[in-house]
Amino acid sequence: MVAPPANRNSPQPGKKDRRETARETARIEREAEKKRQRRNRVFLQGGIVVGVIAIIAVVALVIVSVNANKPSGDGPKNMASDGILLTGSKMAAVPTPAIKAGGKPVPTDPSTLKGVRIVTYIDYQCPFCQQFEAANSQQIESMVTAGAASLEIHPIAFLDANSLGNKYASRAANAAACVANYDPNNFYAVNTALFANQPAENTSGKTDKELIAVLKDAGSSSSKISSCITSQAFVPWVTAATARVDPSGQTVTFKGVANTPQKFAGTPTVFVNGERFTGSITDPAVFAAFVEKAASAG
Repeated sequence: MVAPPANRNSPQPGKKDRRETARETARIEREAEKKRQRRNRVFLQGGIVVGVIAIIAVVALVIVSVNANKPSGDGPKNMASDGILLTGSKMAAVPTPAIKAGGKPVPTDPSTLKGVRIVTYIDYQCPFCQQFEAANSQQIESMVTAGAASLEIHPIAFLDANSLGNKYASRAANAAACVANYDPNNFYAVNTALFANQPAENTSGKTDKELIAVLKDAGSSSSKISSCITSQAFVPWVTAATARVDPSGQTVTFKGVANTPQKFAGTPTVFVNGERFTGSITDPAVFAAFVEKAASAG
């Protein structure tokens, strides 16, 4: 069916009407554009808010994760004096609670001990400590296991600069603290192994993997110890314990043995019944004579 032709006689809109129609059409289009822009702004703002919330959520999760794995600053168990006390035929550690973050050490009461009391302040990067240990570790062990002495070892770390950025002194002291916390009765074996495997000064210190291997060879191996080493769980305590000794000079007075003033003379600093050993660190006979004299005087 063909549409009828347009009626040419129908009245056409005038110029004014066309102008009004155009204005109205333009107004409708402007209103539509404004609505579209407002809608886009709402969506954009909503998207930004959602994005910000998502970012905050991610940051919060990261903070929680970091804080969960961040060392608390508490010290290791069995080192309430900042040192670990070894006694008896098996050189067992005397159990103590940990020093809380910000807390202070509790000096060992010498009246509770039998025989002479040997106290050492050592740094696992210190070559002189290694020399003292190599010369005297076996006879010290014999003295302790025979019931003639007790041994309290204080690991400190002020030779971090001597391992080419590896901070081996602090990391090795942390490893020893991990053993004190999780395997305390094997501490002396680990102490001996750390010195036997001491890296030379001004070379790269051992990696975490290598430290874990040294401890494993010495008989201390567990997932807790490995995690403790890699997370550097007790490094804050190592730093605090080192600061308490204050090895900033060679004539610093500090409260060491039985909380009495002592002169720190670098590492190793060794006391026997409260008297500092100043003899040859490489001659076991000299140290044995010093211990015997202290035993006789006591």
